[in-house]
Amino acid sequence: MKNNILLTTTFVGLLFSGSVFAQDLSGTWQQIDDKTGSPKALIEIRQEANNTYAGKIIKVTPRPGYTPQKLCNNCPAPYTNKAILGMDVLTGLKHVEGTNNYEKGRVIDPLAGKVYDAKVKLSANGKRLTLRGYVGISALGRSQTWLRAD
Repeated sequence: MKNNILLTTTFVGLLFSGSVFAQDLSGTWQQIDDKTGSPKALIEIRQEANNTYAGKIIKVTPRPGYTPQKLCNNCPAPYTNKAILGMDVLTGLKHVEGTNNYEKGRVIDPLAGKVYDAKVKLSANGKRLTLRGYVGISALGRSQTWLRAD
């Protein structure tokens, strides 16, 4: 009986701590511009068959007085002249076992046409992620915060 109570208490503690849910990036995320602090786009992140994560733009949130760019004009292949809406901007993220971190991904900035290495840290409650895009080493990059929208 004591073992059952201990097991149940441990399971309920894990369930409500958020750590059980915090290891899955899947869902809809509001991308926040790291320079202006305003919303940029909604990104839908999904788990692929090979257990990596990818994210596509499902809605662009234009700034007031700004006409959003529709095509990825300066982007390298296979993104050249592709529509930004529906584009996979995040690919190949792999979960780091035992952590809330994801690494070895790639992210494209469709407005600048640049592709970066990417890693993600998911908050303990699973409602906020920090995406770090970088070239070569993580210190040579910048971070964005995304907020869970679903």
